[in-house]
Amino acid sequence: MSTLLLTLLLVLSGCGPAIAVTRPQAQPTVTINKSFQKGIPQVPKLPKYLCGAWSSANNPNPYGVITIYARLTQNVKPVPGASAQATAHFAYGDLNLDQAPVSDSGGYVSFVLQLRGQQPQLTAATVDVSFNVDGKTVTCTPAFFTPQ
Repeated sequence: MSTLLLTLLLVLSGCGPAIAVTRPQAQPTVTINKSFQKGIPQVPKLPKYLCGAWSSANNPNPYGVITIYARLTQNVKPVPGASAQATAHFAYGDLNLDQAPVSDSGGYVSFVLQLRGQQPQLTAATVDVSFNVDGKTVTCTPAFFTPQ
């Protein structure tokens, strides 16, 4: 009887689903060429002097008064004693700010700008600020504002 039972089990096991076993294929070896980094540009060096300018109000009254600030640094340290000048660029012309501030111990200067309706509402205006230092002119990123 045990032979009959064993035969029956073998016959029944053959009736089930066939399972195919596949072995994974070997992956190709990756080789990195060491010269690939030669084409990558160098990180740019910071300029000796950096400066930026900003407005005390981004959306002033068209007849308001705003202050334009600027800061000059040399190797991330403030530069005191540098003279500055500024020009406001309005839609219909430019205005040289006749103030001549000198940077303080923190490298800061400020200019007072009376708008007097010189810029149309909802139209952006910019102000260029530059410093004179070591016989060179350093131009700042401009300040901007848009009268409401």
